[in-house]
Amino acid sequence: KNISDFSINITDCMQVVVPEEVFFTVAAAGILENLLILIAVVRNKNLHLPMYFFICSLAISDMLGSLYKTLENIFIILCNMGYLTRHGDFEKKLDDAMDSMFILSLLGSIFSLLAIAADRYITIFYALRYHHIMTLRRALVILAIIWAFCTGSSIAIALFSYEAATVIPFTILFPLMMFFILCLYVHMFLLARSHAKKIASLPSSTVHHRTNMKGAITLTIFLGVFLCCWAPFVLHILLARFCPHNPYCACYMSIFHVNGTLIMCNAIINPMIFAFRSPELRSTFKKMFYCSK
Repeated sequence: KNISDFSINITDCMQVVVPEEVFFTVAAAGILENLLILIAVVRNKNLHLPMYFFICSLAISDMLGSLYKTLENIFIILCNMGYLTRHGDFEKKLDDAMDSMFILSLLGSIFSLLAIAADRYITIFYALRYHHIMTLRRALVILAIIWAFCTGSSIAIALFSYEAATVIPFTILFPLMMFFILCLYVHMFLLARSHAKKIASLPSSTVHHRTNMKGAITLTIFLGVFLCCWAPFVLHILLARFCPHNPYCACYMSIFHVNGTLIMCNAIINPMIFAFRSPELRSTFKKMFYCSK
């Protein structure tokens, strides 16, 4: 709030405010769409595979991001109506809890994307040994480790968010993980062609390889959407920490609400990509809606 007030005084860029109705609509759509993904995977036993479990992890992260913004708006409305006080220990604890949920959503999305990327890599380059390397039990262990680490990190970052020693590693983690996934992609696509020649003589290898490459392309779309939706907000955090008094930085920070809306849009776009790229999910959705009718 202080940064927002100061930015109005030192720059001509006015705060861009997104109506609360828009926040609620986008957040509710993101929660419902990702909940639909989770129900589809639970109901269809053919989807009980490591890849879809990692996708469910990404869906849960998206739901947390939408839920965070929904609860935040509800608390703001209650404060404006006088049912909650804006000052005191309760307000600080509530703010820390909300920040922790938001950071958990970001970290969960990053590590879920990393897990999906690693799964696609194994699928393409170790196709014959995939089911021995990536078993369902190992996938569940990986997810348990990811969410335990993300939960602990989100609590620590929320409690010490005003310390530079906490903010800097958090902001560095985002480009570092994206760079690692990008390197994995480059290696994946450079070797995919030569690997395809080696397995070309095997039965059904062409179809299997096309399916694996389709999964890699889907992951590429996920990563592109994630960067477009989350990168503006991460940049906002960096600017707010290192150049809050710069007019150009303050001008960029005036679109904070727009950046928050982009994050929630990510939760809407991802399920659409799931449904569009996965015939199995589309079939499951049709059966679910047909049975409900």
